[in-house]
Amino acid sequence: MPILYSSPMNLIKSGSFLLRTLTSTRAMSQSTSIPKKLLRVRDHGFDNYMEVEKKLRKILKLQDLLLFQPQQTVPISRLDTLARRLDFKQYEVGSFILKFPHVFEVYDHPVRRILYCRLTRKAHFQIEQENLALIDQIPDAVTRLRKLLMMSNTGRLRLEHIRIARRELGLPDDFECSVILKNPQFFRLFDAKETRNKYIEIAEREPTLATCAIEKLREKEYREKGIDAEDIRFSFIVNFPPGFKIDKYYRIAVWKWQRLPYWSPYEDVSGYDLRSLEAQKRMEKRAVATIHELLSLTVEKKISLERIAHFRQAMNLPKKLKEFLLQHQGIFYISTRGNFGKLHTVFLREAYKKGELIEPNDLYLARRKLAELVLLSPRKATVDRELVNYSRDREDEIASIQSDYAENGFEGFVDDDDKGQDRERGCDSDLNLDTDAESDLKSLDLHKGRLPEWEDGSTFCAVSGHVRCVRLVVADFVPSAPHEAINVQNNGDRGLLGVGP
Repeated sequence: MPILYSSPMNLIKSGSFLLRTLTSTRAMSQSTSIPKKLLRVRDHGFDNYMEVEKKLRKILKLQDLLLFQPQQTVPISRLDTLARRLDFKQYEVGSFILKFPHVFEVYDHPVRRILYCRLTRKAHFQIEQENLALIDQIPDAVTRLRKLLMMSNTGRLRLEHIRIARRELGLPDDFECSVILKNPQFFRLFDAKETRNKYIEIAEREPTLATCAIEKLREKEYREKGIDAEDIRFSFIVNFPPGFKIDKYYRIAVWKWQRLPYWSPYEDVSGYDLRSLEAQKRMEKRAVATIHELLSLTVEKKISLERIAHFRQAMNLPKKLKEFLLQHQGIFYISTRGNFGKLHTVFLREAYKKGELIEPNDLYLARRKLAELVLLSPRKATVDRELVNYSRDREDEIASIQSDYAENGFEGFVDDDDKGQDRERGCDSDLNLDTDAESDLKSLDLHKGRLPEWEDGSTFCAVSGHVRCVRLVVADFVPSAPHEAINVQNNGDRGLLGVGP
């Protein structure tokens, strides 16, 4: 019986060939699937949006603090102590409110003579617009809350989790009374002594609401662009950030993932066998659709990652949400700007273009007006304040001058006896004309550039009765006039005064 013998060198070569074969096969299988860990690529459009949002978060805290005060004002000396409870550092709030003069106003109290802080008229107007928009969209908020409850496994969610995300969902602060208790045909509230143990349950699942936002987008793409229905049946709109590297293997992996079927977020999957590899892939894609639908239900199409984690168990979301979302950077974007990188905000990429919502709503527009006040230059606020103060000073000056004229309105006129004496004095009156005019101007506190709203100084003096001031005012405001014109004006002044040549 022949014995086949192979040398150790042949065994090593055959083993290395087998190892290379297994390695190449394993690498090929990994290259055609989306990698589990991907580095985050920054998108400066969303990061700049969050830089403004970081300032708005602090401003909203100070706004709530001022609105809860008795007269909606607070002394500057006490503001620093109160702001420390809002995560402000010591002496930080003073410099902070001075950066936004269109939102906060620092003024001197008329009685106590100390500095106070209050909201400006523009800020109050923005708050009123936001409250009106919030009240008008309560029916839409009811629909959003119903769809959110339908996405949970049991049809119920904790009241505390919804309260934390009420601003993103467009719910008022008193939504427990104004939304839940006022609509018993849609919601059931399981009351408890502690707020953390309260639950909200949907009364009845409505099939007409079980339509995802991505399904409407697919239908729109199919009708407008005529794309093959099989290609967009289970696909998502993918828009990678600038600088994201896409090789051919990753492109193949995305192509395969886009055609992978999945269960709808509104579908009950408790009766399916989820142990197979195909079922796990479908559940991963269903988690993407669930987060996509959750972001579509928000007002600004964004929500913090920590608030998504509150619904993780109720909606069958993965544990490591950040790594899971980084696998799909073409659909979502995670921004770490704000709160020194401790806060992660998730954006729906398809809903934004150049840092703005493609389809804005009234509540979003009302909130963005506060951002516009933040972005306004402080120099413009200083100029506006100076113009307002100047107009007030001018009105006070006109009022004081008119009262002075009402009391001494006939001092500029003379009797017949005085006219005869003036004819006898003649030149003496001309010699003392300038000094009398100067004294009259000093008593009226008039100077160049501070005249009331008449056409010129001569008209003002003539109307007011001080006709002897005409020559001095005209000479002051028309310095470039020829000497002959000034002499003609002087002769006209003598005629007005009744003084002969």
